Amino acid sequence: MKPIYQTLGASLFALAIAVSPALADRPVAERTTAAEKASFDADRADILAMAGNYRVRFNMQESTPWTADYTPIEPKRSGGHEVVRVIEDTGRRIVLQHLLVVEDDNDKPYVIKHWRQDWDYEPAKVLVYAGDGNWVWEDVPERMRAGRWSQTVWQVDDSPRYAGWGQWETQAGIRRWRSNWTWRPLARRDAVRNPVYDRYFSINRHQPTPTGWIHWQDNTKMAEENGKLRPIVQEYVLNTYTKFDGYNVKAADDYWTKTKAYWAAVRGIWDEVAAKRGGIHIAEKADTGTIISGRLLEIGDDVNSGKLKDAAAIGEARKLITEATAEPPRVAIRQ
Repeated sequence: MKPIYQTLGASLFALAIAVSPALADRPVAERTTAAEKASFDADRADILAMAGNYRVRFNMQESTPWTADYTPIEPKRSGGHEVVRVIEDTGRRIVLQHLLVVEDDNDKPYVIKHWRQDWDYEPAKVLVYAGDGNWVWEDVPERMRAGRWSQTVWQVDDSPRYAGWGQWETQAGIRRWRSNWTWRPLARRDAVRNPVYDRYFSINRHQPTPTGWIHWQDNTKMAEENGKLRPIVQEYVLNTYTKFDGYNVKAADDYWTKTKAYWAAVRGIWDEVAAKRGGIHIAEKADTGTIISGRLLEIGDDVNSGKLKDAAAIGEARKLITEATAEPPRVAIRQ
């Protein structure tokens, strides 16, 4: 006969497995109209509060290897100055654009268009990564839509990266939004190393802090072998945004003023492709993201400098995106 603690432990473990998915993914409890509005307003305030001027620290650390033949790489630390601006706010939809400000060899500011995050309230579907250069539409379960927001993250050229949905809530006195499990392609920091893994399976968190906000990621790095996916190593990423304006913020705002019409058109072209083709397929390169990312950013720089007018820039961008996404998206192997 097994000792009682073993029997009890096994029973509790089985019970936890049985109930935990339901507890983790239960619908938002019904609320009064007033409570719903208060929650919606609080969510919006937290999202809008991510806009501002920041000193950013990026901390990435592989921790637990899930296979005996893999050794975690050394932690990576970096940082910079980042401006975040609200470029769209229709109430139930908020779009935040990130712009990095760096200095060139002559100590002059140079602006790099960085990532973008779109927040949508009670979404019916999201554009998710499906492996091997493919993004497809995925329905949000109907019972999980009420009271929740999706966050879709786009790459520097406004091509898709990943999307998830979740609820803003308060736990232990701290407000946070946590995504469902999401797939995403390799970041350039990993892709250039030609690693054994080729995608991440992740949970994404955003939390306001007294001095700004944090973006926390729990990434399981996965590899495909013999038609199946297996975990390679765990990675934890903590990006800290601290309010700070002791750098050339004006350079970022000037860049955006000059290029926002071009980038609005680029966003629209990607949206057209995703709607028309049921998703997006585009090849990627380790050092640039998509195969057209470098040129789309160069066009933005040419618009900023006055070398290209909006009409010519948008025409070239449309041709680049249309040709690069000619192949229909497909769902690759997923867990």
